Order: sequence, then structure tokens, then C-alpha cells
Amino acid sequence: MMKHIKFLLAVWKANLQSAMEYRVSFLSQMIGMMLNDAMYFIIWVLFFNKFQNVKGWGLTDMYITFGITASAFGLVSLLFGNAFSLGDIITKGRLDYYLSLPRPVLLHALASRTVASGMGDLTYGFVSFSLSGAFSWGGLARFVIAIILAACVFMAFIISVQSLAFWIGSSNNLAGTLVNAIMTFAIYPITVFDGTAKLILFSLIPAALMGAVPAAFARAFSWTTLGQMLLGAVIYLFIAINIFYRGLARYESGSAIQTEL
Repeated sequence: MMKHIKFLLAVWKANLQSAMEYRVSFLSQMIGMMLNDAMYFIIWVLFFNKFQNVKGWGLTDMYITFGITASAFGLVSLLFGNAFSLGDIITKGRLDYYLSLPRPVLLHALASRTVASGMGDLTYGFVSFSLSGAFSWGGLARFVIAIILAACVFMAFIISVQSLAFWIGSSNNLAGTLVNAIMTFAIYPITVFDGTAKLILFSLIPAALMGAVPAAFARAFSWTTLGQMLLGAVIYLFIAINIFYRGLARYESGSAIQTEL
């Protein structure tokens, strides 16, 4: 375990040094993403200024939920940037490079790239939380925990949908649609959904575990909510890792050659 942690730290350090080599570009991407998030959130500010709340869900809830979702997205982008292009790596036979090295294939593939704009998402999430009016040091600690566990669920979901490329070939459109779906539903007030929709948001598209549930934990500590987040993160990561390695067996049997042809 420790050797994997040391490996990750070394890879992240190299990625950061590479990104910071062009500091103006890095800062412009970061600021640009923060402005993009702010412009998107203005829609919710205008909405809740008019309607005040939606079945008990108010603007403060939106600040916290949006903050967690944005920061979770940013954290995955920074630390495991190749998660978003894993399907391309599979279909274009680029996994061969990672298979030739003495490191866990999935871990190495995911961590070997950073998306610089993710720093803007990560930073904006904390800005959003500070503007929520619910800031406290205890709340900040819960907010950080919520981001980490939400990021685990989000990354697991991306790995799962991108790994479909082992079976169906190019899955860019499908993966893009599903990633957009989880991001969109994660920031919607959970109270607007009925029982069936909530079931989907806790299972097939675990948006609730990326938005509403972590936001509830950030607002007030609860062992039950923490348990839900931990269980969700563990289950979805377990599923994602199994899907990837089951697909990898197909890749090793010659799918890379077929794709290149």
C-alpha cells in the first residue's frame, strides 16, 4: 500500500510540475473554469431569489451542493485526469504502455495525466461553500470529507462507463452523456424527485451520492450519512475496478490489435 501511495505522490508531483511549466496557461484555465462555474450558478441564484425554496431546499443548500460537486469534479480532474479519456486509451491500444510497467495498470493509467482546469473547479467549490452562510471550521472539515467521498463515487462511475469500451469499442458519446447526467442530477434539489427517480440516483446514476447526501453531511454531522457515503464509495469503487479488470482480460486476448486494425 505504501509503495502505491509513494508512486502516486511521485506521479502527481511530476504532473504538477508539467502543468506549472506554463504558468500563464495554468492560471488562465483555472480562472476561466471558476468564471464558468460562477456563470452557471447564477442561474440557481436567480431561481431561488424568485421561488425561495423547493420543497425545503433553499439557496444555502444549493451553494453547498454545487460546491461539493464542483470540487469533487475538480479533484478527479487534477489527480486522475485520464479517467475522462480511459475509453480512448482502451480502444486505441494505448493500455499497452501501462501493461509493460510494474505498476497497477488502472491506477497508473488514471493518474498519469492532470487536467489543469480542474484546479478552478476545486477552488470554486470552496468559494461556493464560503458564500453559503453556513461556514464553520467543523463544517469545513465535513465539507472536505464530503468532497473526497463524492470524488470517489464520481471516479468510480467514470471508470465503469469508460470501461464499456472493452466490450462495445468507442464509447465516447455514451460516456459523455452519462457523465453529463451524473453532474446535472447531482446539483438538482433532491426533493424534486419521486421514489423511482431517487432509486436511480442512488444506484444506476449515483448522483445523490455526489451531491445531496454529501451536502447533508457537510451541513450537519451524522453517522448514518457518513456511513452511506463510505458504503457507496466502497461499493462503486469495487464495481468499477472489477468491470475494468474483467474488460482488461479481453484486451489482453487481442482487442488492442483488433482496434488498431
